[in-house]
Amino acid sequence: MLCEGDTLPDVTLTGADGAPLKLSAYRGKPLVVYFYPKADTPGCTTEAIDFSGLIDDFGTLGVPVIAVSKDPVKKLNRFAEKHGLAVTLASDGDGSVCEAFGTWVEKSLYGREYMGIARATFLADKDGRIVRVWPKVKVKGHAAEVLAAGKALG
Repeated sequence: MLCEGDTLPDVTLTGADGAPLKLSAYRGKPLVVYFYPKADTPGCTTEAIDFSGLIDDFGTLGVPVIAVSKDPVKKLNRFAEKHGLAVTLASDGDGSVCEAFGTWVEKSLYGREYMGIARATFLADKDGRIVRVWPKVKVKGHAAEVLAAGKALG
C-alpha cells in the first residue's frame, strides 16, 4: 500500500459520467482518494453518505473527494442517485488503480480467502505527495477525521 511521502500515481479512472478521470488533473490542490469494496453495501453506503454530508466543507478547503471501487459506471450512477451522493464516484474496472495504490489485497471471510479492495483513504497535498494514509478504515467518524486532516494542511 502507498505510504505517507509517496507521490500519487499518475493513473486514470472512469468517472460516473463515463469520461476518463486522471488524478494528475488534480495537481495544484489537495485531494482525497478513498477506496471502498462495493457500492450500495451497508458500510460503503454509510461512508459515501458521510463524505457527501461534508462535501461543502471539503469544497471550502478546496479539497476534492474521489471515491473509488471496481463497480461499473452504471452501478455507480444508481448508487449516487439512490443515496443523493455528492462525492465524485469513479470506477477502476480493470483494477489497475487499486494495484497502483496497493488496495487490491487478499481478504478472508468465514475462512474463505479471496481478493478484494481494502477500505483505505489517502490524503495528498497540492503537489500530489501523500501526507496521510488511513489503512483498514473504520467507517464511523472517518469522513470527519479526514476533513480535520485536510484543514491541517492549511
